[in-house]
Amino acid sequence: MTYRLLILVAVCLALGLVVFKARQVMGQNVIKEPGATTQPSAAGRVSPLTFTVKDIDGKDYDLAQLKGKVVMIVNVASKCGLTKQYAGLQKLYDTYKDRGFVIVGFPANNFGGQEPGSEEEIKTFCSTKYHVTFPMMSKISVKGDDQHALYDLLTHKTPQEFRGEIGWNFTKFVVDRNGQVFARFASKTTPQDEQVIAALEKALGAQKSE
Repeated sequence: MTYRLLILVAVCLALGLVVFKARQVMGQNVIKEPGATTQPSAAGRVSPLTFTVKDIDGKDYDLAQLKGKVVMIVNVASKCGLTKQYAGLQKLYDTYKDRGFVIVGFPANNFGGQEPGSEEEIKTFCSTKYHVTFPMMSKISVKGDDQHALYDLLTHKTPQEFRGEIGWNFTKFVVDRNGQVFARFASKTTPQDEQVIAALEKALGAQKSE
């Protein structure tokens, strides 16, 4: 009886770990107060906005130019069931861009080969079908051995609550005016979700620390 009980406990623990990992990877929405990650405990933390990446045209794009803005970083794909979120992202950008908000899209082919095209094809698709005007970058890898350094930072070196592998396309990280991640939204959380809107309103209303 004792042996069977131990086996049962072990199975329960294993299942609990699987559920925890699934939540961590696929994403529950995590939101902190904007600016909270700039407190003394965050001293020395590297900002996602320290990287220079390639834009959709292959030119250098220094993310540092976005410091002082509220930035949403999204891994996108053109042949995904969630691709229609492009429309919501563009609407979000149009609504808040004049208040210091910007979206940066990173095409990635990590999930089901759902971003197979070239940068030129991606750019044409986004601009013609969804009229995307927010900055789009060149294709990168957001997980695995070839993971881009930006996504290594986002998934492994941010505060613990934001860490975890990217589970699917359209995972959203939001960076406050001080250049630190303060929110992570799951793939299926739409750009117009009330949690997203509330987080942006709060972050856009916050002042940049000196």
